[in-house]
Amino acid sequence: MVNARLDIEQRHQELAGQLQQLQRRLRPGQRSLAEWSGGPLAVSAVPGAGKSTGMAIATAILLGNRYLQATPGAPVPDTQIVLVTFTRSAAANLRLKVRQTLQELGLPISGFAVYTLHGLALNIASRHPDLSGLTLERLTLISPNQSHRLIRTSVEQWIAANPSLYQPLVEGMSFDGEETERLRRQSVLRTEILPALAHTAIREAKSSGLSAAVLRQAAKELEAAVGDGEMDYDLLAIAAGLYENYQELLQQRQFIDYDDMILAALRVLDDEAARQIWQGQIYAVFEDEAQDSSPLQTRLLEILATQPTTGAHNLVRVGDPNQAINSTFTPADPIFFREFCAQCQNQERLAEMDQAGRSSPIIFQSANFMLDWVNQRCGTGEVATTEVGLPFRSQHIYPVPNDDPQSDANPAPIGEGVEVRFPPDPIRSVTLIAQRVATLFRQDAETRMAVLVRENRQGKFVADVLRSPQTHGIGIDLEKLGLDLYEVGERDRHSHIPAEIYALLQFLERPHSPDYLKSALRVLVSRQLVPSQDLNPFTASPEQVLFPGVLDPPQEEPVQTARRYCNNLLRARLELPPYQLIPFLALTLGYTQTELATADKLAARISRQTTFDQSLASILAALGDIVRAERFEPVQTDTDARYTRPGQLTIMTMHKAKGLDWDVVFLPFLQEDMIPGKPWIPPQGNFLGEFSPAEVARAQIRALVHQHYPLPAIADATLQADYLKLAEEYRLLYVAMTRARRLLWMAAEKQAPFSWQNPDNLQGANPSPVVTALYRQLTDVGTQMNADGRR
Repeated sequence: MVNARLDIEQRHQELAGQLQQLQRRLRPGQRSLAEWSGGPLAVSAVPGAGKSTGMAIATAILLGNRYLQATPGAPVPDTQIVLVTFTRSAAANLRLKVRQTLQELGLPISGFAVYTLHGLALNIASRHPDLSGLTLERLTLISPNQSHRLIRTSVEQWIAANPSLYQPLVEGMSFDGEETERLRRQSVLRTEILPALAHTAIREAKSSGLSAAVLRQAAKELEAAVGDGEMDYDLLAIAAGLYENYQELLQQRQFIDYDDMILAALRVLDDEAARQIWQGQIYAVFEDEAQDSSPLQTRLLEILATQPTTGAHNLVRVGDPNQAINSTFTPADPIFFREFCAQCQNQERLAEMDQAGRSSPIIFQSANFMLDWVNQRCGTGEVATTEVGLPFRSQHIYPVPNDDPQSDANPAPIGEGVEVRFPPDPIRSVTLIAQRVATLFRQDAETRMAVLVRENRQGKFVADVLRSPQTHGIGIDLEKLGLDLYEVGERDRHSHIPAEIYALLQFLERPHSPDYLKSALRVLVSRQLVPSQDLNPFTASPEQVLFPGVLDPPQEEPVQTARRYCNNLLRARLELPPYQLIPFLALTLGYTQTELATADKLAARISRQTTFDQSLASILAALGDIVRAERFEPVQTDTDARYTRPGQLTIMTMHKAKGLDWDVVFLPFLQEDMIPGKPWIPPQGNFLGEFSPAEVARAQIRALVHQHYPLPAIADATLQADYLKLAEEYRLLYVAMTRARRLLWMAAEKQAPFSWQNPDNLQGANPSPVVTALYRQLTDVGTQMNADGRR
């Protein structure tokens, strides 16, 4: 008995020493997590600060302290620390780090649980189907394609039921009553404007816990407040009607979406008995990437983190508001995390992880300069100071101490560390990248390198040029040097092959359908086979455009090109058996070798499914099932999916690069039109005015969520939407810059494509103003610029 007690005491002493060693390994910001003992805590972290590592070690330390504090012989508390993040891969990584740390300490692998946020909500809802109304055996999670179809159906239903609201949209501005123009406007509204409005408004409202009835009431209040002479199309009322239709269709088809999971979990927690059960099982909630939370998600975590006996909120939220890059296309809004940080700061419960060992000092100094410059430039406007806030939280990145345990922390720069260039055109920019990559690869084949671009079409352009060096005259063949070119967007294009083939086959079956014709033309435009143009005249009078008569006015060259492609497709429909149409369409679309292999795989699968009926209708039915289910895997020539593998040049978008890092990062194509970009209304939709209905509705709904009254009318909402986009684009550039460890290479070409659908059509372009400011800042320290613009 005495020996057992001595063994326990000795083990406690060993564990206490191990926990102290772990704590000494943490940086000050990380240490605040490990020292947390209850209540709310906000942790604002900079890029590369080690958020997930800090959370994992802090979790292990908290669990270790439980064993130390437990009465000898008494059981350890069984309440859990719940760690929540947003992606399955991040959850798996976090779970692995906690398990490894507990194993180092010799502690049981228990006392914690790691979820994605939606996985946590689904777990709660599925355990109480009577309260949540969610039965997995009966309900199906809706896929993006299915959601798009429901939205289109919602639009059609709304148009039929609301002529008084629809007609003002058709008339818009300066309508002369001409029938062809009426048909064109109706096509734009049905296929573009109203679906975009529905998609944006539904997600914004639903993720914020707002019902269609709340939107309708807000629309009435806004209508009463709008002055005479102001544009007002009752956009919130339209959004409310589309929202109602969409919800009814979801229920009829027994679908749920991701927001329904959160709502179902909240319905469970509204029940006092169920709420006490869940709160009694949870000691604390640690949330990662908190800047990307929606109001509903935050409410769910706050309820779970509430202690049933004391009412304290054991909620620890870790995030970086300066890396919020999803708010313009998802309901995430960094202002909520900023408000949480401000509340915690008032209670002296705000910690900052402002030390990062990822990059050379010159790189994060450049990122700090960009942050200050953008805030100073954007902080004087009325929108920034009253409604939205500054683009960045004033939080600089600092180097770690010399004794930091991270290996190779704040590594020495390659060359000057940050290089800014102003090449004459994109080809020259890619040439400079190829030269620098070749030099670095010859010096050290283990150097990890990436080219980060704003959109996938730019990535395809870079990959195409590097893979055809002789054609473009760049003089360096990276693949012959033994360097792999891994274009991440290529896989996404391959996964879209079934949808592209399906769109063209639908057109071949029903060429008189305006919707099918427009979908087919969109595929041809995206594949750069047909010039980019307004496709709505095709859908207004498809027969007249495809088969013009002698009395019809002459067609412009882009229209003629589109007509020739469509007519050739229809001729193939008459001359080829249906089972040969998929390979023919793949060749027509100019697929690459890997894309052709994916198309062949698709054709073989369709052939097996239609062995006894190979009609076009049967092929379409089988292909439609594949597209709707989204379960077709493309053929992959590169089986190694690691984006940061040595010996390869990774080409990917800035958005997808978040959370990754490389030794060398190249950022080409940094023109003002790209970052921060300029508000642009497609010409086919400007009959409503110089604004985007979807973005106006988003701004109005966010003002409603934040209780900013009166709600902004169209003009003010447009200004707010434009400012939000500008702020997020600068944050995206900040994320891209902070991916680099030893060399950050930036370029703003003097000429750039008007549209990256046609990269050969160049025009004069201004550099992004922040790139110019950064270049001047760097040259102020005595550097010079050569003919290529290298500092």
